[in-house]
Amino acid sequence: MRKAKGFSQIKLANRVGLTRQAMHAIEQNQYLPNTSMALQLARALECTVEDLFSLSPDGQKMEVELLGARPVKGQPLRVNISQVGTRVVARPLSQLGDMLNYVVPADGIVTGTHPHTKNNRHASQVHVNLLHDHEHIKQNIVIAGCDPSLFLAGEHVRHHHAFAGVTNWTMGSTKALKALLQNEVHMAGVHLVDAQSGESNLPYLKQHVRGSDFVGIRFASWAQGFIVRSDNPKYIRSVDDLAKRGIQLVNRETGSGARTLLDAVLKKSGIPGKQVKGYEHEVPSHLEVARHIRDGLADVGIGVESAARQYGLRFIPLREEQYDLILRKDILASHPTISRLFDAIVSRPFRQELLALGGYDLSEIGKSLNW
Repeated sequence: MRKAKGFSQIKLANRVGLTRQAMHAIEQNQYLPNTSMALQLARALECTVEDLFSLSPDGQKMEVELLGARPVKGQPLRVNISQVGTRVVARPLSQLGDMLNYVVPADGIVTGTHPHTKNNRHASQVHVNLLHDHEHIKQNIVIAGCDPSLFLAGEHVRHHHAFAGVTNWTMGSTKALKALLQNEVHMAGVHLVDAQSGESNLPYLKQHVRGSDFVGIRFASWAQGFIVRSDNPKYIRSVDDLAKRGIQLVNRETGSGARTLLDAVLKKSGIPGKQVKGYEHEVPSHLEVARHIRDGLADVGIGVESAARQYGLRFIPLREEQYDLILRKDILASHPTISRLFDAIVSRPFRQELLALGGYDLSEIGKSLNW
């Protein structure tokens, strides 16, 4: 109706007292105007409100593949939905953790399980009532990795594109790559150091990921090391201290970059993991390692400097690593908003904000990697 009248978005927005972004949101079915605004829009376009707006009694519905926890009968399940190639997958937002579960809005609510997949333990086809338009969901970017700053990158993307959501599912590097190879996510964040050469990521990628189908983007370099309490009451200085009586470790899961580093330094010092108290106590992220130490649940763990700073803890560096984003070349070419994410991460405002967090070297951010 707007185009038929020869109005630009900004011209119509000005006529009714809206911003261009709000007008765009209305046209994308992401914002329902109040009665007064609907009447003003109808007057400006010389039509009735019913010509512009209609409500479906049930909203849009989809059948999607649910990854992770299956829904409990009779209990609503909030999910994030993403389209990765030909797959449409959903994950329960509860998997983001206690805090983000209340911050990240859901794309839909699971209403039931498809009958023919009830016995599948790994994935279920479920019915979802959408809370966003399907076209909006197509613009979601889903990343598997362990760097929480990618949520910040998503907010910078939204400054320029209101509906380009970015969700970062916390996973260790090898699990993230597995999710990428199975078309469950658009990107995987990895930091895997080759024990022989000391080179980050490329040796592992050459062995496990077909370079002709994938491309990497350098995100940041960071230091990884021991995180201890700010006053370091147990006087932890090196890996040898981990085997001392009274030292409680909090560990990361097998396949994560932090776990790989810990196992490497333990092996070099000749300390079996079973001799370290807490070696079997695993948490899913750098921030969880830092939180456990801050709360007195552990004395030491391996993580990145930014996580230590976030919780006011002391950091003892062990080595420098590269954190890279890996994605399929066809997704890079076809996804409607991934290019906006890469524009955001190399922008000056985002780089300044990341540097303020501390622990990041951004000198090569945005560099293309091939293998």
